[in-house]
Amino acid sequence: MPVTKCPRKSEPLWKGWDQKAQKNGLRHQVFAVNGDHYVGEWKGNLKHGKGTQVWKQSGAMYEGDWKFGKRDGYGILSHPDPETGKLKRVYSGWWKGDKKSGYGIQFFGPKEYYEGEWCSNQRSGWGRMYYNNGDIYEGQWKNDKPDGEGMLRLSGDSRPRRCAEGSIR
Repeated sequence: MPVTKCPRKSEPLWKGWDQKAQKNGLRHQVFAVNGDHYVGEWKGNLKHGKGTQVWKQSGAMYEGDWKFGKRDGYGILSHPDPETGKLKRVYSGWWKGDKKSGYGIQFFGPKEYYEGEWCSNQRSGWGRMYYNNGDIYEGQWKNDKPDGEGMLRLSGDSRPRRCAEGSIR
């Protein structure tokens, strides 16, 4: 009796290539079409775990935790200094859903920075703002503005002043 072989059903080539291209686990460097690149962990083709993202156009770099393609957890965002080209830390703190959320420090200049609570990229909750002129505001924030109880310490004044709601001066 002759043996006949049935031809195997083969999958299209693109299915195999697509399966090999899926990103899961630790990868070396992955480049995007626009020149951005990412080094770190992946899950289901999304950045997930520890990783470093560099945006080519702005030169910005984020190093920290990712969750399903978004910054989530602790991380540090840096931008290049326009004069020296070296990276300067802009924000160091907690993220949720690609937005600053929780405790963090935002640097606005060499002597001006905010440390405190964040919610959806806005200063919200208790925080302390250090100004270039030496003044310090410590108190409640809401929608990125001082709101509620707080205290303003003027650099040339030895006494702290209590602030009225919604104003710092």
